[in-house]
Order: sequence, then structure tokens, then C-alpha cells
Amino acid sequence: KGVDLALPVGSFTARVGASGCGKSTLLQCIAGLDAATAGTVRLLGTRTSSLRPRPAARFRARHVGFVFQEYNLIASLTAAENVSMPSRLAGNPLPDSQIRESLEAVGLGHRANLKPHQLSGGERQRVAIARVMASQPRIVFADEPTGALDLDSTGLVLDWLRELASRGTTVVMVTHDVEAAALA
Repeated sequence: KGVDLALPVGSFTARVGASGCGKSTLLQCIAGLDAATAGTVRLLGTRTSSLRPRPAARFRARHVGFVFQEYNLIASLTAAENVSMPSRLAGNPLPDSQIRESLEAVGLGHRANLKPHQLSGGERQRVAIARVMASQPRIVFADEPTGALDLDSTGLVLDWLRELASRGTTVVMVTHDVEAAALA
């Protein structure tokens, strides 16, 4: 109740809290994946809380990227195909070079043709980061993006989220990990 939040362009903001306290619900309401029970949500000057489902989905496809704890990769697609999926769904397919560059940026250029079950958890999360990097959204929502990762993979994922913010993308992360939040 009573949440007011304004995020500057290119900021990296973390919301910390224990499991079950509503972090993910808040994130999903801001992102338009869930409807707020009251109030208004605006993203990039658009009142997203009043958009109908199709226009809301189009808005998210054009402007928003997501990094989830469970990766949300499509099992039947390769890493490269998973990276390209959001832009294809938005009707704006990316050139192969942009997909390749995104996978190379996260150290997975050599694994582009592998399917998710052939990748480690850290590699799957890096594919999810590459998917966001390739799409170049203006806002990224990250829901416990390091929750299932080892220490090295956690550091890499947080570095990439910070890199996105340094390039002008607004990053919003929810986590129970105080050390991860301290890097935001």
C-alpha cells in the first residue's frame, strides 16, 4: 500500500526482502504482468495500468526486458533462438550478428546452437541476459536473477545488469540477497 516509486533512466535499483514479502508481486505489478488493485503505474510516460491486455503486451515487447530466476527459456529452441524470440514476437526480428554479439558478450558464442537442457544453470541465466541485451529494452525487470546460481555466475550476472544500466537501460531487481542488492 502507498507505494510511490520513480526510477531515473539508466538507474540500477534493487528491492530487498525476505521470501514471501511481496517483492515479486511488486515487480510484476510495475511491469504490467499483474494488475495493481489500486493506483496508477506509468512506464516511460505511458499509463500502463490502464492498458488492455494486447496493447500492454505490445508495450512490453517494445520497451521491457525480463530476467527471471527460472530463466524462462523455451526448451525446444537453441540458445540463439531463445535470444531472438522476444524481437521475433514483437515483429522486429534481430539480425544474426546482433544475436551472436549478445551471446559472445556473455561468453556463450560457442554454445549458441545448444538447447537449454545442454547448458548449466549459469549458462541458462547468461542466455536470459543475452536475450535482454539483444533486444535492447529501455527497462529491465529482474526477479531473483541470481537465486539459483553459484558465486561466480552470480557475479557475472550482476556485472551484466550493471553494464545494462551504464548503457542507459533502467534496471529494477528484486532479491533476498543483500550482497547482490548492494551492487545496485
